[in-house]
Amino acid sequence: MTGGAFLDIEASLTGRRWIGPGPQVARHAEAMAQETGLPPALCAVLARLGVAPDAAEGYLSPTLRDLLPDPRSLRDMQTAAARLLAAVRGRERIAIFADYDVDGGASAALLIDWLRRMQAPSPTLYIPDRIDEGYGPNAPAMTALAADHDLIICVDCGTLSHDALAAADGTDVVVLDHHLGAETLPPALAVVNPNRQDESGDLAHLCAAAVVFLVLVEAGRHLREGGGQGPDLMALLDLVALATVADVAPLKGVNRAFVRQGLTVMARRARPGLVALGDAVRLDRPPAAYHLGFVLGPRINAGGRVGQADLGARLLATQDSAEACALAERLERLNEERREIEAAVRGAALAQAETRGVEAPLVWAAGEGWHPGVVGIVASRLKELTNRPAVVIGLDGAEGKGSGRSVSGVDLGAAVQRLAREGLLLKGGGHRMAAGLTVARDRLEAAMARLSELLARQGAGTSGPADLRLDGVLMPGAATPDLVERLEAAGPFGAGAPGPRFVFPDCAIGHARAVGETHLKLRLDDGLGGRLDGIAFGAFDGPLGPALLAHGGARFHLAGRLDINHWGGRQSVQLRLEDAAPAG
Repeated sequence: MTGGAFLDIEASLTGRRWIGPGPQVARHAEAMAQETGLPPALCAVLARLGVAPDAAEGYLSPTLRDLLPDPRSLRDMQTAAARLLAAVRGRERIAIFADYDVDGGASAALLIDWLRRMQAPSPTLYIPDRIDEGYGPNAPAMTALAADHDLIICVDCGTLSHDALAAADGTDVVVLDHHLGAETLPPALAVVNPNRQDESGDLAHLCAAAVVFLVLVEAGRHLREGGGQGPDLMALLDLVALATVADVAPLKGVNRAFVRQGLTVMARRARPGLVALGDAVRLDRPPAAYHLGFVLGPRINAGGRVGQADLGARLLATQDSAEACALAERLERLNEERREIEAAVRGAALAQAETRGVEAPLVWAAGEGWHPGVVGIVASRLKELTNRPAVVIGLDGAEGKGSGRSVSGVDLGAAVQRLAREGLLLKGGGHRMAAGLTVARDRLEAAMARLSELLARQGAGTSGPADLRLDGVLMPGAATPDLVERLEAAGPFGAGAPGPRFVFPDCAIGHARAVGETHLKLRLDDGLGGRLDGIAFGAFDGPLGPALLAHGGARFHLAGRLDINHWGGRQSVQLRLEDAAPAG
């Protein structure tokens, strides 16, 4: 565990260099294990996450009581909460203008649910069409909403929409957002956004739904100060958890508590939309953070990507089980359609990016007619494959509309916003990990060259695209359900807090067989009585599956993540195998 490759693996079966914990992290983990008595594997994860030994127990049990920030630390908070309550008391007509992704849909559903519990009139939900209207408020929509409503609340959008909000002249507009702000704010009664330029940045990691939740916390405080009582906000944390994970918000600070508590709420199966969606995908256990990001989130997003933009928000907000089932089934069909469209764009984008070169600070691709609903997902795939910020653009006529995804430590949103200020983009914005942009076709090459230059200044492109980071070594016999539960207590894992990944060294391969078209099931045997079942998803899409299937009795180091496999009412530990290397 010095400066070399972990277990001397410079190139695994998938071509990756294995990176283990550095000496400082290893010493930190060892000291924590001695001081706390926690399992060494858990201490290795906590040390990598930067948790001090005396803070370990508190970190493993995050609570909102300890971590929830004072809502009033955000500018315009009291104005926004007071205006919302005034609208409820006056039974005013409220419109909610939301973004078409999970964060926007969950933010809208949060407000709709809260207003219902406050016995306020049902608000109007407006979500723009991704293709016809694009992201964020637009002047025609705002003009129409202003004509029929007393208050317009923009969620997960609006911070950069100066002209559109000006079109709502005569109607109060409140913006609840988290996207990067410009030097000037739009003409709104209140803009609550931790990423305003005049904010401290301490809460910059919040997603829009978390910002909405803080507004509701502040509204509850106003109610209590007046001798009243608001709804139980803890029951709404399932929506905040879903949005936090699906929007790839860093899982640190209060975000960890939001997700942990939200998953507990979700396990009660009280929200018809999430119950119907979980049943539609045959989820036979309470959701974990993984399911929010990779199972439920993509389906809620499918309406905004290739179907009707408001389907996801309607699913999350409905109280009707029959409507929830119908919406969940429709979103499942749209998700299948999205997958087919995505596969075609992904293949073309990857080929183009490889031709251009994937060692640069920015990996990008642009294609004629690429569906704007999938360019963000394809950008995520390119980012994952290359460990570089990625931008994918669909060209149509004289313009291209694209989406980008970033890697840890590189602020893509700020760079895209600077490009817009410099005139290389028609418009652009976002946050640290994701951004959207519109570019003139004839400025495409110049814009991407400049973006690559800006990202290089932040260190993009310096880490190896093939590095596989590992927390240490485990033996198969140590992989017990109890250990997996202890490891999960260090979660939830996701953006900014990658999940534990261990190596099982010098194991024999038993019972290896192909499952489906691309997966591999196998059993690990350390020769000392320890055995562990494993599965490698997509193993036959690359060299991993063929090599392990034809092992010929050779022994391997096997790397991956542990989880609990639920099958037939029983639980067992399973390794999600990600990589392997011959045991020298």
